[in-house]
Amino acid sequence: MNQQARGGPQNIPRPEDWRRGDTAPWRNSALTDLKQLENSLASRVPGHQQTGAPPPKRHSAVLIALYNESEPTVILTRRTQHMRSHSGEVSFPGGAQDPGESLWDTACREAHEEISLDRSLVQQIGELDHLTTVSSEARIVPYVARLSAAPVLTANPDEVDEILLVPLAELTQPGVYRQELWKWPSSHSWRPVHFFELYGDTVWGATANLLYQLLTSGIESTELEI
Repeated sequence: MNQQARGGPQNIPRPEDWRRGDTAPWRNSALTDLKQLENSLASRVPGHQQTGAPPPKRHSAVLIALYNESEPTVILTRRTQHMRSHSGEVSFPGGAQDPGESLWDTACREAHEEISLDRSLVQQIGELDHLTTVSSEARIVPYVARLSAAPVLTANPDEVDEILLVPLAELTQPGVYRQELWKWPSSHSWRPVHFFELYGDTVWGATANLLYQLLTSGIESTELEI
């Protein structure tokens, strides 16, 4: 049994005006069928989420890589403390687009650079809603991929403190997910902010937003709370 407490030391810039949001929209059922998730994503048309961020100054992509048919598992990383932005936060492998590069190639290249993910294992199966981050003013295109085999990964110490292999079933367990509603002084609307409390880490921000999208994409509508 993991003896660590849930949650981590991330610095969360919560505004003064906030309140608790909705509970998890899924029952305690876990995502145990990677093929079901793939089918759901195949028919999903990605949109662009309004986050209140200014127009993006750069374009970037992240790779949401899944493997293990019997227990779908997602690959996350904890960024090093000396990164210029989002230091110490949990994120997906990804980064800024290079000139002349497709955003899919960006996601795959960054995953190889950060965690040595072998691109020959990677098959794109879908795309989640694009979003623009407030802090880095980057437009993020999130690609979902399945891996043909369990990967052998090595963290790049310049960028990654630790590689986190998280079963999707863990994310749907009671007490892991929570939502807050934030309202900044300059805003007239409440915005949902998602959190997942892992052992030793809190996932929030854009990464938690994408995990929430992934989980709600892969669960049948009959599994959602009405």
